[in-house]
Amino acid sequence: MKQVNIMGIPFACVQHKALIKLLDEHIMRNEKSFVITANPEIVMQAHDDSDYMSHLHRANYITADGIGIVRASQLLNNPLPERVTGFDLMIDLLEIANIKGYKIFLLGTYEDALTRVIENIRHNYPNIEIVGVHDGYFAMDDLSVSKKVKEADPDLTFVGLGVPKQERWISQNIDYFDKGIFLCVGGSLDVIAGDVKRAPVSWQKYNVEWLYRLLSQPKRWRRMTSLPRFVVQIIKKRLKRTS
Repeated sequence: MKQVNIMGIPFACVQHKALIKLLDEHIMRNEKSFVITANPEIVMQAHDDSDYMSHLHRANYITADGIGIVRASQLLNNPLPERVTGFDLMIDLLEIANIKGYKIFLLGTYEDALTRVIENIRHNYPNIEIVGVHDGYFAMDDLSVSKKVKEADPDLTFVGLGVPKQERWISQNIDYFDKGIFLCVGGSLDVIAGDVKRAPVSWQKYNVEWLYRLLSQPKRWRRMTSLPRFVVQIIKKRLKRTS
């Protein structure tokens, strides 16, 4: 698959529907795959932390979760086709799992929220088998968590531990597993639980979902400072290429 390098990160040049089909094929062949959906915050964190960058490079697919990544690829004259977000991937994979009876594992958020996630998934996707859950409050070296996941033998593991823990955890444990899709989903579990609202479709349409999140969760402002830093770096690279 063609890749687009943005500040050292190889983004998969793939559309949402095509990736869903690929991941479903991996499941049917009992293969494993590590999927990251990266935004400018993740790019800048990897830019500042070489160890984190090495974990990202272990992924099979890194997609553009954010219009900033797509715009950057266009500025660098190597455009990505579209955004491919973690939440949208999770929802479509849940729909496929419901049709095919796939087994899933939920890793992340806190216990009360997980209870609501389970209830909502069972209500909306009754044919899915939830083979295990674990909250996100554990030490990175706690081997009992990866053991629990392996014993559950899921087809899909949704990892919502937040950045950078979720990428590090999958990277450090992926060799332990024999099969399954491991997808970083950030705060998507909290959205399914009903604790966090996703931006309205109109905000998504105009690519200002990030602004909606900032207005609804003002404490995110520190994380948002990575966006202007990212823009500056992309402009520098653009100017360097044109000169």
